[in-house]
Amino acid sequence: MTPDRRQFFTTAGLAALAVGTGALTGCGGDSSSGQGGATLTVPASTIPVGGGRILDNANFVVTQPEAGVFKAFNKMCTHQGCPVSDIVGADVHCRCHGSRFSIVDGAVTQGPATKPLRAAKAVLEGTDVIVSA
Repeated sequence: MTPDRRQFFTTAGLAALAVGTGALTGCGGDSSSGQGGATLTVPASTIPVGGGRILDNANFVVTQPEAGVFKAFNKMCTHQGCPVSDIVGADVHCRCHGSRFSIVDGAVTQGPATKPLRAAKAVLEGTDVIVSA
């Protein structure tokens, strides 16, 4: 018996959720910190001072606006949900419609987005940044 449309999309949605959760807790060379809840460990040395890094296998952008200060944000643009594409200077760019966000606090520096990137938690532990939603 072939699955009907509802079964197909339910199964596909659950599979996507499972993949997304797995990506959050263990991203390529990054690993889970073993703390409660969904966390991600990123080597601090991979986050440039005055810039940041968009994580390929997780929904975060991690920035270091000044030496030793780390910030994390959801990487989905608040305009129409495209993932941000790059970081130039002190701005996180979304190439879909041109929105830009501050690496300091995720605030909109250029529209069309009107809301900041959603903040996540970033804590420096030794030589790693621990990121959690």
